[in-house]
Amino acid sequence: MKAGYRYRIYPTSGQQMALAQLFGCVRVVWNDALAFCIAQFQSGEKKPKNTELQKKFITQAKTQNKRSWLGKVSCVPLQQSLNDLEQAYQNFFKSCKGQRKGKPVKPPRFKKRHAKQSARFTQRGFRLRGNCLHIAKIGKIKIAWSRSLPEPPTSVTIIKDAAGRYFASFIVEIVSNVLPKTDNSVGIDLGIKTFATFDDGQKVDAPKPLKKKINRLRRLSKNLSRKTRGSNRYERARKRKAKLQAKLKDTRTDFLHKLSTQIICENQTIVLEDLNVAGMIKNRKLSRAISDLGWRQFRTYLEGKAEKYGREFRVISRWEPTSQVCSECGFRVGKLDLGVRDWTCLNCGTKHDRDINAAKNILVAGGHSETLNGCGGKHKTAAKGAASWEASTRGKYVQRSHCSTSRNPHAFRLGRMSR
Repeated sequence: MKAGYRYRIYPTSGQQMALAQLFGCVRVVWNDALAFCIAQFQSGEKKPKNTELQKKFITQAKTQNKRSWLGKVSCVPLQQSLNDLEQAYQNFFKSCKGQRKGKPVKPPRFKKRHAKQSARFTQRGFRLRGNCLHIAKIGKIKIAWSRSLPEPPTSVTIIKDAAGRYFASFIVEIVSNVLPKTDNSVGIDLGIKTFATFDDGQKVDAPKPLKKKINRLRRLSKNLSRKTRGSNRYERARKRKAKLQAKLKDTRTDFLHKLSTQIICENQTIVLEDLNVAGMIKNRKLSRAISDLGWRQFRTYLEGKAEKYGREFRVISRWEPTSQVCSECGFRVGKLDLGVRDWTCLNCGTKHDRDINAAKNILVAGGHSETLNGCGGKHKTAAKGAASWEASTRGKYVQRSHCSTSRNPHAFRLGRMSR
């Protein structure tokens, strides 16, 4: 399988200028090719092939005066940019035809100058020499090796985030490292007040970084809104806000990685409940708290690490009444309000903690009959590839009505703009 290894890099001031030029060239090639494809769709013609786009917007563009500066950077990331555009269109067309699982995918969009920038190099565009990373037409870049690479990388993506930090993301082909088998199984109930509750009674609280820094984030956002867009003060205020948001994201990601790794190492089977996170965040009173937890990201980490280390990951249906059924006798008490955290079974008299009882029922519904209510339930196993940290160009999700036609993917956008 493929795995991503990300490291922090520290380019010099001259290398930062060269990387800025590289990011700009990659962005221009992407936007020019995308604008040409949209024009072709408007005229009723088919989308050009990837080879035609590369010839027109890389090879021939270098001979023109207004795009002659494309020859000052490596051609590898320019070619990869158009390859990503081709993949983005394929994902969109497959989504419109129903050949792609998941939610509908938008057509590719134009890249912005002040958003996250990235450029991908294949093996002919970079070399690892000692403790340095050598990039074509950039030079040797200092890299902080937090861990060693298990195998030689097949590609590397240079990333600059909104906070101005630089990263190198390596893609490596690895072999699944199967951990020794254990008899432990765990059912996990996810919540807002308590992030995760295990069937054995253990509870884990989330750091909730946004809740702790919400006042500071509001002040920075208010300060940014007062600045004139495009000025130096606006850029400094934007960077201060981006640094805080990056810190919140890193805190949340670090917590989810450590917890998911601990669960995978200690248990052979992990059972989780399928939550409709997209629907739950529509509740205006709970949307911020749910988004601050990262439930979906936690599930993605468990899926990838379970496949990598030879564990079994199961997901039960979201319609299982795990909070309404007694885990001892199977009596269904009915729907409970969110404020009810403890309740007593009317049939057997057992006093239950709401979250612990739900975790026990999740484990039973996943196929582990360890209680009197051990009839088992429907479950589905969603084993996916390991989560990759490679920069992606796939568009965001929209409703299916936005991509009802595969001939003109920009029909909705263009029609909306014309109005």
